[in-house]
Amino acid sequence: MTVQQEAGAAGEALEVWIDQDLCTGDGICAQYAPEVFELDIDGLAYVKGSDDELLQAPGATTPVPLTLLTDVVDSAKECPGECIHVRRVSDRVEVHGPDAE
Repeated sequence: MTVQQEAGAAGEALEVWIDQDLCTGDGICAQYAPEVFELDIDGLAYVKGSDDELLQAPGATTPVPLTLLTDVVDSAKECPGECIHVRRVSDRVEVHGPDAE
């Protein structure tokens, strides 16, 4: 079962955020999912809002579109800083990333 199928079967809305304190600025996330992640002038990655604006507040989240879920999850898996967190909106439990259960 693919990541999208798992999420679709569960019907769970997911969101993603980046811990900039751990971000190494490698840009892997922006390569995997440029619609969701972008490097800023400070060299760190941030999530983008629906209007494509960088969300720079600490802990800022953005929804994970189902069509981009695999790319976002791959970003979390490949991130050398282990700073990408994907969690369910309903209970804020991390499902992908360094604190996933």
